[in-house]
This record gives sequence, structure tokens and C-alpha cells, in this order.
Amino acid sequence: MALNLLTNQGGIPIFRTIFSIVSIVLLAISTAYSDTGAVTSSAVEYKDGDVVLDGYISHNKATQGKSPAVIIVHDWMGVGDFTKEQSRRIAELGYVAFAADIYGKGVRPKNADEAGKLAGKYKGDRKLMRERIKAALDYVRTLDYVDTGRIAVIGYCFGGMVALELARDGADIAGVASIHGGLDTPDSKSSKIKAKVLVLRGADDPFVPKEDVEALQKELRASGVDWYMTAYGNAVHAYTNPKAGTDNSKGAAYNEKADKRSWVALKEFFKEIFSK
Repeated sequence: MALNLLTNQGGIPIFRTIFSIVSIVLLAISTAYSDTGAVTSSAVEYKDGDVVLDGYISHNKATQGKSPAVIIVHDWMGVGDFTKEQSRRIAELGYVAFAADIYGKGVRPKNADEAGKLAGKYKGDRKLMRERIKAALDYVRTLDYVDTGRIAVIGYCFGGMVALELARDGADIAGVASIHGGLDTPDSKSSKIKAKVLVLRGADDPFVPKEDVEALQKELRASGVDWYMTAYGNAVHAYTNPKAGTDNSKGAAYNEKADKRSWVALKEFFKEIFSK
């Protein structure tokens, strides 16, 4: 009889209602903040002028003092699960990892058609692209636990193009890495690359023509910077993303060997550029 008193007007036990509310609140918190082992991650809002951007930061609690930072630029789908996972993996190495948002808060394509149009907007406006990635760089430099003399910018697919574009702008950073990214060089004469450059690409990537590869190499040689490029055999576009499937004929597909090898190359690149 006493339990009958613990009900609301709909006859649902109050303790069950309270439990449901608490569960919803905890779920909402977990989507914005996560704590896995020594790595803490959370969503972060920052701005490019009046435009609000929605990034994601991962920090390793086990590190002491100021740490090197890696800014990660998303693929054409925007900041999502893949980008966030890369952020956490990099933080596990002892670096501060910040997933930059190029598109803007709440701007996330629902499919490939929308992603293509959105990415195309920035590909056609390199000035805007540079402003968005510089906003992320400016934000990371404000963090008191970041060693501002040791910052790298990397990107996947669309993000690889963005990382290279920041380097072309003459950004004072330790290095940039493009992982199966776009390599086209729209205006090599204005290139001001100073950072070390790593390019990791699929040897059979149909979205990166031979002409783009050769043009980038020519640009890098002219810049006189330290760079190297690796092509992974039997790999096409998006070879690091398991959600891309495994059918190379589609032009974008996961390749486990290339994924593992490029991860090793990326870690070695970080060790090299961040060494004091």
C-alpha cells in the first residue's frame, strides 16, 4: 500500500521517473564530456569573428607542465566520431589534441552531397579556409597547458587540404600533416611554407591526380622546407576510416595496413618535430 503513494498522476512510480530524468541528464553530460583513463575530452566553443565554432579537445591528465599540441581538422563530414576518436588517440600519446571546426556550430552535412557542397565552398575560398583554421590555432595558443612553440596541424581528407593551406599562409608552427588529403596547389607563387610537412596518401587515390602530387612537390621544393611524402600501395581515399568500407572500386575505402603504417609514421613525425 505504501508503494502506491510513490506514483505520479499517470500512475508511473516516482522513483522510476526520477531515475529516467537522471539518466537523460547523465547522457547529455557524457556527449559533451568524457573521461577515459588519463584522457579527458570535452566539446569547446570558440569563434572566428562572430561565427561560433564547435571544437573538441582531449587532454592527457598524466602529463605535467606544458605539452605540445596537435590540431586535427575533420574530413568533409565535419567534426564527428572519427575526428573525436583521433583526438583521443593523439591525447593518449601525451599531447593536447584539439579537433578544429571549419564549418561552424551546428553546421554538419547529412550526406555526401551536402558534404561535397560544403567542402567545395571552402575549397573555392581559400581565404575563408585559412581564417577558420587560424581561429583554431589562436584558440589553442590561449591554453595555459599548451607549449605554444610546439604545435602541429594535421587533417584527414578535406582536413588535409586545410592543414596544407595553413602552412602556405606561413603559420609559425612546428609541422603539418595531410592524411589522404587534397593536394591541389591553387597559387604556389604566394606560398610561404615554413613548417615541416608530411604527406601520407593512398597510391591509388582517384581523387588526387598525379598532377596535384607533382605540383605540391614542386611547391615544397621551392619553399626549401623539410618535407616527405609516402604513398601506400593498394590504398585509395579515406584509407584510415573503417566506416569507408573495403571496396577500392568506390574510390574511398578502409585499408588496415595503410592505416596502421600511417599511424606509425604520424607518431614518428610528432616525435621529430616536438623534440627539443
